[in-house]
Amino acid sequence: MKKIIVFGATGNIGAYFIDYCKSRLQDEYEIIAVGRKYTDYFEKNEIKYLQVDICNDSDFHKLPKKDVYAIVNLTGILPAYLKKYDPFIYVETNIKGSLRILEYARKIGVDRVLYTQTWAEMAGYWGKEEVLSPKMPRKLKYTGDHAFYAITKCMIVDTMEHYKQEYGIKSFVFRLPNVYLYHPDTYYYVDCKKKLVAYRYMIEQAQKGANIEMWGNPDAFKDILYVKDLCQMMYKALFANINGGTYNAGTGVKTTLREQIQGMIDVFSPEGKKSKIIEMPDKPTFDSFVMDISNAEEDLEYHPEYTYIRYLKDYKKEMHLKRFNDLWNSKR
Repeated sequence: MKKIIVFGATGNIGAYFIDYCKSRLQDEYEIIAVGRKYTDYFEKNEIKYLQVDICNDSDFHKLPKKDVYAIVNLTGILPAYLKKYDPFIYVETNIKGSLRILEYARKIGVDRVLYTQTWAEMAGYWGKEEVLSPKMPRKLKYTGDHAFYAITKCMIVDTMEHYKQEYGIKSFVFRLPNVYLYHPDTYYYVDCKKKLVAYRYMIEQAQKGANIEMWGNPDAFKDILYVKDLCQMMYKALFANINGGTYNAGTGVKTTLREQIQGMIDVFSPEGKKSKIIEMPDKPTFDSFVMDISNAEEDLEYHPEYTYIRYLKDYKKEMHLKRFNDLWNSKR
């Protein structure tokens, strides 16, 4: 049986991706979840799980040596999780850990490696280019809390290209903007300071029927990527008959700020107690962007399935089901 190993399986995207693969893989393939923390979640759901710390060489001996078809690398230390800045944490996990994964892939002769890259490698285009093309060369910003994080991620992207040319390992890189998904934690960190996730706050306001402030330009837009569309894109890359490439993860659809907030009200506000939008044009706005996904459509036959409203309705369903709460609440 061919094995597909997913590193970072206990993370936000990892949980959804494992679930997506499990429901679609043919009998000739086996999905193996790999994560740093202890959990019995996968065993309860009839999925093989290996507890592996990618920062420890010895842990890689736990992994299979034969019949590994593909590796999916979803690992990484993100600024959103750091309470205290420490550049060495990025180096240990994002560089050394991912390099160990690539070396493991080389030694056992895998066909391909998938990697989730940050769209912060395109930060130099933000506010200047509204349509972000997968063909745009890297343009980092070297200041801010994402700077060194992006640098470490870029090193692995370059290393994957080396392994592709030197060893023939197919390389699939996905540039990820914010990926929208249900998670019980509603906070993240910016410059090591705890903040409430803005869209989660607005959903909570809509659920209460409370007023929602609309800051800045109501026509500013984003490409809203739901996690299940990302899962579709990566899943199709597992079996695409190509040597790899760099792909923008997105939908190619512009959703304005007004449409975002009105959608939350339509889906989450109780009947008879709909939230009202309070326009605040003098407040800060965000940079508009949409992802060009044309090469993903052509190479991977990827076609987004979740409109903005469909995403919100599915998010609401996941919020009630709480399917992955036991996994995310497991002790580390």
